[in-house]
This record gives sequence, structure tokens and C-alpha cells, in this order.
Amino acid sequence: MPRTRPNSLCLFSTLCGIVLLSIPAPAAEPPWLEIHSTHFTVITDAGEKKGREVALRFEQMRSVFATLLGKERLNQSVPLTILAFKNDKTFYQVAPLRGGQPGNAQPIDVPGFLLPGDDEDFIVLNLFEDESWRAVAHDFAAMLLNYNYPPAQGWFDEGLAEYFSAIRVDNKQVELGADPELRPSLNEDLVGNQQETHPAKSLTELLGAQVWLPLPDLFSMKHDPSTRNLGTHHTLYYAESWIVMHYLLHEKKLPETGAYFDLVLNQHVPVEDAIQKAYGMSSAQLEKAVKDYFHAQTGLFTALDAARQTNPNPAANSAQIDRSPAPVGPDDSIITSKPLPEADERALYAEVATRVPERRDFGLQELHALASMPTAADKKFESRKTERRPDEDPDVLPTNASGSPLAHRILAWDHIQHGELDDAFTELADAAALNPRDMWLRYYLSVLKYRDAQARHADIRGLPNMMLDLRSVLEWYPEMAAAYDLLAVARNEGGSTPAALQAERAAINLSPRNELYTFHLAQIYLASKKWEPAQVLLERLKASGDPQIAALAKELLERSANERRYGIPLGAGTAQSKLTPQKSPFDVLEEDAARRADAEKATQADGPGDKRPTKFFQGRLVDVDCSQAPAAILTVTAEGRSLKLRAADYKSLVLIGADDFSCDWKDRRVTVNYKPGGSANGDVVSLEVR
Repeated sequence: MPRTRPNSLCLFSTLCGIVLLSIPAPAAEPPWLEIHSTHFTVITDAGEKKGREVALRFEQMRSVFATLLGKERLNQSVPLTILAFKNDKTFYQVAPLRGGQPGNAQPIDVPGFLLPGDDEDFIVLNLFEDESWRAVAHDFAAMLLNYNYPPAQGWFDEGLAEYFSAIRVDNKQVELGADPELRPSLNEDLVGNQQETHPAKSLTELLGAQVWLPLPDLFSMKHDPSTRNLGTHHTLYYAESWIVMHYLLHEKKLPETGAYFDLVLNQHVPVEDAIQKAYGMSSAQLEKAVKDYFHAQTGLFTALDAARQTNPNPAANSAQIDRSPAPVGPDDSIITSKPLPEADERALYAEVATRVPERRDFGLQELHALASMPTAADKKFESRKTERRPDEDPDVLPTNASGSPLAHRILAWDHIQHGELDDAFTELADAAALNPRDMWLRYYLSVLKYRDAQARHADIRGLPNMMLDLRSVLEWYPEMAAAYDLLAVARNEGGSTPAALQAERAAINLSPRNELYTFHLAQIYLASKKWEPAQVLLERLKASGDPQIAALAKELLERSANERRYGIPLGAGTAQSKLTPQKSPFDVLEEDAARRADAEKATQADGPGDKRPTKFFQGRLVDVDCSQAPAAILTVTAEGRSLKLRAADYKSLVLIGADDFSCDWKDRRVTVNYKPGGSANGDVVSLEVR
């Protein structure tokens, strides 16, 4: 038997064991990470290296798109979160289905998808596939167009998105200009035991084999972007839109294209005349220039020939048109990471599921489980209740809310979206009690007030507090167009039309294609008696492809004409006669902080301020005694304890969750802030009613 050479570092087994045991084991990476770059949040279970790579790739794609538009900076008018899963199973359990409901449908066949939302956008990736971010490049480009380019025609949007979707990027280089649909597919035409490989019909092949659409027809064609999800992008419409944008970008004619859209969409100049004025040539001359450009792109035809071969050369098949240095490298972007609690990861996963129609039931089931599941803080309190310290305040009870605050918040938004407004407020109150620093809650509460006013055909409740909440939201996320829009609506209803105009213009600058914002701008103009600019906007909206917007514009035009002619009030956009604050779940915290500050100042100045500490009690309001009005005695019980708390003047009592105090209240869940002592067990500072 051959002898093995002993390890010179470990001559004795005991010594080797000691050496091995002394080497510290590598620290286990948290299963879920929250990674932040300059513009994106990535949630991933694929490890920090993969997560950082995803963040970097999206920063690079964003920078490349800004260059294509000729902009130094881009707006991200809705926050974007990227969920990047390390395996197929996690991805496909939440991915949209093709062809119907679960059971008779198949998951999408791409490793990524975009979920747009009124509050937040989500991108979901399957990192088991290489370069999965390329699967969402088309939708990513369309999203950025919505936030950064004025309304355009379908050929422009689809052509630019198709051009961008061919992007390839690594740490050093960006490649653009290839045929985005040139991907070989296996077609099983069995001849004996052999299979023949046939490439998918690419855009290059479509353009080379068919008679093109006349350019005025292409530019005038109505386009439904939703049809792209049905696989109809292998059409001449997409192919010709792509090569026209290929030409315009290469020839640096984007400024002329902007002039063309102004002529056609704003000045209503016929397409043929607009082409002549903007590009300095007829449509026939422009079409010939584009065709000549297409036939000169040898790289496209080289890639097509390679794809047609039985054994294509991968290098030839990836022939690109334009290469440039990567605008952002690993050392140019600040990316941070931190562990993400499992409950938050589960809630985010369920949130994505609720936004995919065929996955919604699963998502809601998971969210309700998380919202009712005791958290570590809940368990800690339960253990402390049985072992209360002698010096612990017996009146400080926790909120009845339990479970994941993120799950409560997500459920609140789902209720808002489905018109379940009472349920939405309950979930918001629970979320605020558990995590009052979550700024999303201020935004959701503002949306809830607006939707409630629409449902009741009434004024917005708590208008001043709504404005305060929205200003806080905009300090937190200055590019949120929807918050500016809601602020404009609130200011307009409050009678401050100049401030409303300022806020609405900010919303439109951040999201120039949102027609609802344009409609609200018209309402503000009408409230200011600015008839002409309002009429221009409403006439344009009458031709909207959105039937609801078109109907609203038509109705408002007719009503404004009557007011202008006969003096009949519109009933919309007028000042609210009574601006009574409606307390939000955050106001108690703000008022407590203010009272503590005032008390400290009074103490420092030796003033007569009430030095009693403010205490907190949550329970059930069982009786209200108003026999000595305006004073009221409230009897509140919880866990066998009962307090009688006095409100000196119930008409001026700080209320949350109700507009007016009622002496008939019984058996209501309440939260009370009070100062102990006085003629009863304490004096009420504020009362929250649920």
C-alpha cells in the first residue's frame, strides 16, 4: 500500500483537532435581506452578492434610459420595490398565470414581471435564471416613460421600449440595438429521431419579408398596450415601431420627435403636415430614410443568419449594434443591506400575491394569518403581565392590535382598493398603533379620506390634518406624484386655489401622462373662474382612451358651460365652509409630544402648567354621564379594572375616529389619554373611539 505524506502542519491528530476547532465558522447570512441603492429597494433570499448585483443592474438600466431620453435625471413618481427570489418554486407560486385561474392555466414563461400600482410598483425576478432583469426591461422602460415623457403615440412608446428591451449590461459595458425578439425556440418536427430547431419570427425577419406599413398609417394607428402580454409583439406594428425608433435614436432626432408630438397632439396638425414641419421631410422621404438605415444594419442580418443555422454560433447570434462603457459600475453606486424580519418578508410576498388577480385569495389568507399572529412584542408583554414589577405603572396597557403591522397596512390598502372603507380604517388604526412611524399610513389615510368623500358625495373630513399628513409624506418621498395630486384636491376644496395649482402642476410634472391629474387641474381652473384653460384641457380629455375620464370631462364641460352662461354653481371645487380637523391615529402622538413640551416649558418657567403625567388606558367605554354638561364622566373598563375619567367640556374634547362626542356611547372600544387625580380617577386629555 502506498504511503501518504503526513501533513506538515498537523503532525498529531489532537493538534489538528485543536487547530480546526480554533478556526471560526463563517457567519451565516440572514435568509432575507433588504438592500437599498440610490433609487431602488431589493428584497431577496439569494444572498447579499446577488442582491447587490440586482440593484446595480437596475441603476445601470435607469441611467442608460436617461441617456436615451437626453435627460440628466429621471423621476420615479411611484416607489419601486424589487423582489428577487433565488429559486423557481418561490417565483412561480406568485407569478401571474396565462389562460385562466389556477388549475387550468400555466405560469408565465419569463423569469420576471412588473406589477404597477397606484401606490407602489413591484418588480419580481427569478434569480435562478441568468440576467432575469432583462425579462422586465420592456416594462421598465414603459414605466419610466410614463413618469418622464409627455403623452405620445403608441409607435413611439412601443418602439422605444422594444429598443431598450434588447439591453445587455455587465460591470464594464452596455450593449444596445440588437433585435429583442431574436430568440431561438425548439419546434419538435420529428423526422425519425431528430428535431429541427427553428428560430422565432424576429423583428428583423418581419421587416425583411413584408411590405411595410406607410408611415402615416403607423403613426396614426391606435394601439392597446395590453395586447403585448398576449404574445402579439411578433407583428409588423412592433417591428416597424422598433426600427423607426432605432433610426431616430441613432440619428439623434428625439428633439424633432418632441416637436412632432406637440404639433399632432396639442395643435392638432395632420400627421403628414406634422412630419414635414418637425423632420423637414415628407413622410415618404422619412420612410425611405428608415428603410435605408435598416438595410445598412449588417449586425442584425448576421444575427438572423446565425439563428437560422441548425447549430447557431452563440457569438454571432449575440451580435450587437452599439456598445458603450457602463454608466454605473460597482464602485460608483452606494448600496447598503440589512436583515429583513421573516414576518415582513412573508407580508411583502403576500402583498405581491394580492396584486396578481389569480393569486389574491392566497395573499389575503397569508396576510390575515400574519395580522392575527402574536409578535415577539406581544409575547413579551404577555409574559410581563404575570410578572409585573412593583414599580411598573398599572395603567399602561398595550393596544389591542396585534400581529404584523406591515400585514395590517397591506390589508388596509387592499380594502381601500376594493371600496371597503370601514375595514380599511380599522386596519390602518391597528397598523398605526403597532408602528406609528410608518409614513405609508399617512398616505393611505389621506387616500381613505378622499375615497370616503367620493362615496358619500360630501366634503373631505379632516381636511387640515389631511394636508399635514400629505406634506409629511412628500418630505419622506418628494417624487410621489399621487401625494401632490391629493394635496391639490384638498387645497382646492379648502378654497386655496393658487396653492392647489402649484401642487397639481408638481403632480403633472412628475407623472405627465396621468389624465386624472389633468382632470383635477381643469377642476382647479374652473374653481378660479379660468374658463379658457379649463376648456382646453377638458376638450382634450373628452377624446381620452379611458372611458371614465372621457365621461367625466364631458360632464364637467357641460356643467362649466352652464355656470359660465347662467351662473349655476358647479358644486365642485368650491371652498369648504367648515374645516374641522378629523384626528388621525398619529395626532395623539403629536399632541402628547406637544403637551409634554409645554409642560416642560411651564416647569422651567415656574408657571402654573399641569405637571401631572399623561397616562394611557385602553379598554371598553361602558357608560357616559353627561348630567353635569358640558362636563362628562366616562366609565372605562379593561381586564377587571375600571376608571371614571372626567372631561371638563366634552364639546371641545380631542377625538379620534369620530367627528362629534356622544353622551349615548356605550360598549365602545376606546383608547384614552388622561391625567390621574382630580375629582375622578383622572381628567381626559384625548379619546380615540373605534
